Amino acid sequence: MITIDDSRKLFPHINDGIIFFNNASTGPLCRPVIEAMELYITENSRTDIDGFKSFLTKEKNSKNLISEMINTVPERIAFVDNTSNGINILAQGINWKKGDRILLNDLEFPANVYPFMNLGKEGVKVDFVKSKGGIVTAEDLIEHIKPETKLISVSQVQFLTGYRIDIEKLGNECKKRGIIFSVDAIQAIGAINPDVKKCNIDFLSSGTQKWMCGLQGLGFIYLSEEFQKKLQQKFVGWKSVKNAWNILDYELILRDDASKFQNGTISEIGVYAINAVLNLLKEIGYKNIEKKILNNAEYLIKRLQDIGLTPLLANYVNKNRSGIVTCKVNNTEKLHDELLNKKIHTAVREGHIRFSPHFYNNHEDIDKVVFELEKVLN
Repeated sequence: MITIDDSRKLFPHINDGIIFFNNASTGPLCRPVIEAMELYITENSRTDIDGFKSFLTKEKNSKNLISEMINTVPERIAFVDNTSNGINILAQGINWKKGDRILLNDLEFPANVYPFMNLGKEGVKVDFVKSKGGIVTAEDLIEHIKPETKLISVSQVQFLTGYRIDIEKLGNECKKRGIIFSVDAIQAIGAINPDVKKCNIDFLSSGTQKWMCGLQGLGFIYLSEEFQKKLQQKFVGWKSVKNAWNILDYELILRDDASKFQNGTISEIGVYAINAVLNLLKEIGYKNIEKKILNNAEYLIKRLQDIGLTPLLANYVNKNRSGIVTCKVNNTEKLHDELLNKKIHTAVREGHIRFSPHFYNNHEDIDKVVFELEKVLN
């Protein structure tokens, strides 16, 4: 079994003296991923150039592992290329009527906004719940439900503040009222994994390149069996049908499970990569990872307060926190660049400095970041 401390040896950037606190943007590649990519390149250039069976094995295993992470079955998972296109499958597949309403909030990442705004031409209205102090709670959303509200879509973890909304409470309310419940999980999966059954999630979309530490250009969707029966398939491809390999039969009989939405060829190397990461995360333990991430966030908040900064979630408890810690500071771009010169990776979002350490980071990393940050601020 690999412990969290052991896992530090698997991330090459650590040996190069880099402190990477930007997992909410793009996670770094670990040694198992690098080896998986090297294997893929070797197979496809020398040993098994048309090795589709090897890919199918890794695809199947990856769906098994993803379904385990979010408490479902592999038949409920389909690979897509990114979160946005995953959400478009939802937005374009619902039988909308003029006057239907969608409830969002004003802190959503655009991937969870534009696919729904695009429905305006069909007479669908989008309502935005206004945030208070950078936060939108489950209660805020529930309070703004209207009789015409047909769908609520929310990020489990908000990309700027790191606020973790109570998706169980929201999902239960949606189920009670017959409202479709969609979750953008890209800032959660790999760090704080949702339970799709417990939270009554109808549809979920996520990329694999952030907290999952996979590659850009591969994502996945989950949809419940009950909801799939209600969702129309706007686009189909040769892999959508049951008898895909009876190539010239041209029988448009769609698959029964979520794979019907996996229309054609997906990123093979992306699957090799995520399969390696998923096996690593499982070996370390999902709960161990979540506990370490929340511990890092709590410690980072305390250390930032020690030097006079006020993180946005300083007054919130762990159930509303994630791995993202954000502060409002002056000269944000300059601060970011000076930290980068010290091999410390952060992000600038909406005039804030955003830190997002992962499970492989430790308190020593945090102390070094805060030490350099204080020097820059002074």
